[in-house]
Amino acid sequence: MILGAVLAGGQSSRFGSDKALAEIGGQTLLARAVASLEAQCDAVVVIGRAQAPVPVLPDWPRAHMGPLGGIAAALRHAQAAGYDAVMTCAVDSVGLGCDAREQLSPPPSYCESQPVIGLWPAAAASEVEAIITGEGKHSMRAFAAMIGARAVQLSSIPANINTPADLLAAEERNHGL
Repeated sequence: MILGAVLAGGQSSRFGSDKALAEIGGQTLLARAVASLEAQCDAVVVIGRAQAPVPVLPDWPRAHMGPLGGIAAALRHAQAAGYDAVMTCAVDSVGLGCDAREQLSPPPSYCESQPVIGLWPAAAASEVEAIITGEGKHSMRAFAAMIGARAVQLSSIPANINTPADLLAAEERNHGL
């Protein structure tokens, strides 16, 4: 079983407002990310928000730990609930292809250009925890290297929305859909 996890705990400082609630074609980025993972996973959670259309989990071990804190929370939950793996994406992963899970299989793997998009074995919870609590480099790529994850070039590269201009470009590229 695969758990989908939308990482939504960022501060949206470059965006200027709550990025998760920004809209493209009348649908929030959060709703789009959840729908994208629901189409590919057995269940979906949102990490780092108080409210979402699916169950929410706090970052681990605390808020503002970046993507690794979200992935740690998702992997810990997945392991405890009996999931085999976790597919992650950022709240702003507009345009994540409906076959991304297939392209990322088998885990561990990640999107070469956006390592927050990945398919991670639930058993890797202890490795991400070691990185977060350790003295070494706290990065997605360090975690990926530690567990031997493959970098995958996805056939459909999702948007990476950091500014209102990025949102406008994503909306134009997706024609508001």
